[in-house]
Amino acid sequence: MSVKVAIAQINSTVGDISGNRNKIVEFARRAAAQGADIVLTPELSLVGYPPEDLLLRQAFYAKTEEALQALTAELATLKDVHVVVGHPVLKDGARFNAASVLLNGRITGSYHKLELPNDSVFDEKRYFTPDGTPLVFDVKGTKFGINICEDTWFPRAPARARDAGAQVLLILNGSPYHMNKQLLRLDVMRDNVTKQGMPLVFANLVGGQDELIFDGNSFAMDIAGELVASLAHAQEDLQVIEFDGVQIRNPQMAPALSIEAQVYQALVLGVRDYVGKNGFPSVLIGLSGGVDSALTLAIAVDALGADKVRAIMMPSPYTADISWIDSRDMVERIKVRYDEIPINDCFSAFRSTLSEEFKGLKEDTTEENIQARIRGTLLMALSNKYGSIVLTTGNKSEMAVGYCTLYGDMAGGFAVIKDIAKTLVYRLCAYRNSISEVIPERILTRAPSAELRPDQKDQDSLPPYEVLDAIMQMYMEENLSIGEIERAGYQKDDIERITRLIKINEYKRRQAPVGIRVTHRAFGRDWRYPITSRFRE
Repeated sequence: MSVKVAIAQINSTVGDISGNRNKIVEFARRAAAQGADIVLTPELSLVGYPPEDLLLRQAFYAKTEEALQALTAELATLKDVHVVVGHPVLKDGARFNAASVLLNGRITGSYHKLELPNDSVFDEKRYFTPDGTPLVFDVKGTKFGINICEDTWFPRAPARARDAGAQVLLILNGSPYHMNKQLLRLDVMRDNVTKQGMPLVFANLVGGQDELIFDGNSFAMDIAGELVASLAHAQEDLQVIEFDGVQIRNPQMAPALSIEAQVYQALVLGVRDYVGKNGFPSVLIGLSGGVDSALTLAIAVDALGADKVRAIMMPSPYTADISWIDSRDMVERIKVRYDEIPINDCFSAFRSTLSEEFKGLKEDTTEENIQARIRGTLLMALSNKYGSIVLTTGNKSEMAVGYCTLYGDMAGGFAVIKDIAKTLVYRLCAYRNSISEVIPERILTRAPSAELRPDQKDQDSLPPYEVLDAIMQMYMEENLSIGEIERAGYQKDDIERITRLIKINEYKRRQAPVGIRVTHRAFGRDWRYPITSRFRE
């Protein structure tokens, strides 16, 4: 007898327990209308993931239990539909990451996560106690086991489920996105689940949560390790998969996406959820006529709509005419509100105020940074007045080497392309223009410049971005040594210069706004280097 399993790829919001409960009910009803016998939701779907130190508050568990009981009663109208819900549990002083099976107005069983990740962006050992006692339930003669996310990155928990009689493994996931993560997931599932003789259903969370993006991309895999069903990238989705014993019938595959499309859609989701879930009415972006602010503007409009985006051009004495022209061109294409606020008078006032103090001293980066800080102050003033959040426009390459100004271009509430290397910025712009040409071609072809002194170019102060990005990736993301990078073909002077800049600018990055993570190692949650350190290798 066949069994229909629905993957409910939902966008939960951390702490919005009633809203998440309503969403689970909505998806369960839609699944039941399609004949589903089982509805599988993501990890901690009832409370959102990751709740972090909310898990240390007793009131959080009380509200969760109240919502779980209400959800169980509400789903009783869906006769004989098993709804698997993720939620935290506080029991006898121990905290568990749990999944419960709700059926006909009762909780028929609960499973507690065994493997607790404690690396990269995860610190679940801070919050939870491991368990892993198997939970297997029968639906129309087929036995289903439950694991939660990290459980399946090791063979132990799947083996326990199999030994308890599971024929199909249901996996609740809060698996965050980084580039090429889906390929890694598929390989791990083959190694730890299907090799043990079980097909699987993998329900992953979707949505933005602070720095993290949960990309969805839920899937089903048959007993041979073949991907036989997949759900959408970076959006909510629902798919019903039919099992005949352990055989999967009539699967559907979401369209494959390029890396650029995946990353761009992840950034759009991240902006939409950060702005929306935190209740900001609109956003402000300082537009410069350069590629970084152009990409940020395009992402913001795609995420929020042009009516919720305002671009501000703040020219200084060193702003090139083409920067004005290109900025005006882009905002005309993208149809956002656009204003120009020259900073010449403010800059003159600062110079006048400091003239006696700086008498006899040569102009240097001090004056350059004053211009950036004037712009930051103006943007934050507009933010305060109108309640809009400022989206900063700095990229990962700049953040790595400190080519950014504290309280200047770093001032703001959310750093959209904080984890996007400069070379990837250009690729994402090309991808966006392949859909519709919103970014003027000259922005993509002119040499990058901060325009804080006459005829300034980024490459006056930095190695070519192709070199900088490669060295940054090897040193910062892959943890290679200076010697290993040199053996990869890069000049020792460039390597030592870039790695030195990465180390001495940690103090700046600690004061930067949170931003979207799309690589396996971003500056933020999974980069925890000391500011005070004499280690130089």
